[in-house]
Amino acid sequence: MAVAAVVSGAPSTAHALATGRDPLGATRAAASLAGLPTDRPVLSVLGGGAAHVVVSCVWGIVLVVALPAGRRGRWGIVAGALIWVLDLGIIARVTRRDAITALPQVPQLGDHLAFGGAAGVLLDRWTADRR
Repeated sequence: MAVAAVVSGAPSTAHALATGRDPLGATRAAASLAGLPTDRPVLSVLGGGAAHVVVSCVWGIVLVVALPAGRRGRWGIVAGALIWVLDLGIIARVTRRDAITALPQVPQLGDHLAFGGAAGVLLDRWTADRR
């Protein structure tokens, strides 16, 4: 899941670089999940990184349990879209995580699709290697 968590930041980071935004903006926004201020550069990056690891681990466990063997990559992409709807469409709005809801949503969707797809592919490879 660590690889999937790292890969999942590529779409929003690429978008941020291409549009002149802060490439660590999504990481800083994630600091709000831990109740940390998003306007303190070092604290927000460290806290946001830690929050991202925790969230990725939780969703990773869900994917391990929920994705059907042999087609986890494809289903992981679908799961990534559902996770995006839950994380950014519902949970972030209900809990008023303004720093998160203010992020450009299409790159965030890309991050979630990348996470689900990468996690699924890696899970299929891992289970195939264990046989």
